[in-house]
Amino acid sequence: MPPLLEIESFACVVRLAPLVSIDLIVHDQQRRVLLGRRTRPPALGWWFVPGGRIRKDERVSDAILRLLDEELGWRGAAATSLRGVHEHFYPDNFQGTQEFSSHYVVLAHDVRLEAGETDLPRSQHSEYRWFSVAELLASPDVHRYTRDYFGVNASG
Repeated sequence: MPPLLEIESFACVVRLAPLVSIDLIVHDQQRRVLLGRRTRPPALGWWFVPGGRIRKDERVSDAILRLLDEELGWRGAAATSLRGVHEHFYPDNFQGTQEFSSHYVVLAHDVRLEAGETDLPRSQHSEYRWFSVAELLASPDVHRYTRDYFGVNASG
């Protein structure tokens, strides 16, 4: 597995360059979407789809498998398809300060998991909930970048 950067190096990267990440738009049999309430900045406290950064020298397919495990505790088969490429701009950063902003280039993927239960990790999200698309579009607590995946111009 590619190594993590130490905090000082990562802060330098976030300050100077966009990050490439993957958002996992997880659907269930009823076409609901799994969201988690974020415990870390940026987007602290918002309902958001699970996801994370792609690491240096990590293939996108390997990053998806790692994120399914880290974010959802899922190690089984999963069908994924690219929903689109998006950009997310935040005035703050992973340290919760506005000393420098965060810019993400996001590869959003639709995910359908095989039948089975998962023990959802609490490191990135304090709670999880299944939302219908109508519910997440109407909720003021769902981050606009998550709502954008289901807006008028979005596929899915």
